[in-house]
Amino acid sequence: MSQPAHKFRFQNLSVTIWRNKNDKGTWYTVNPARSYKAGDETWKETDSLGADDLLIMAELHRMAFAWIAKQMAADATARKAREAADSAD
Repeated sequence: MSQPAHKFRFQNLSVTIWRNKNDKGTWYTVNPARSYKAGDETWKETDSLGADDLLIMAELHRMAFAWIAKQMAADATARKAREAADSAD
């Protein structure tokens, strides 16, 4: 399995950002998660949130959006530089 591009965490809540690539380009996806301890004391994750989790998760999503926007700008700059270098050859 590939590594996440980035992860934001606050207490038991997190959002994981994944970078995806194909011949049409790069795009990003985000997976929210809430960690909890199961009855056998093992840690599990779910995407089910309680009412108390919603504002924190909204902030984590906002942070993910800002990170992705900055990364997409960097991706575009790198792509333009590659295209310029390829056309100069």
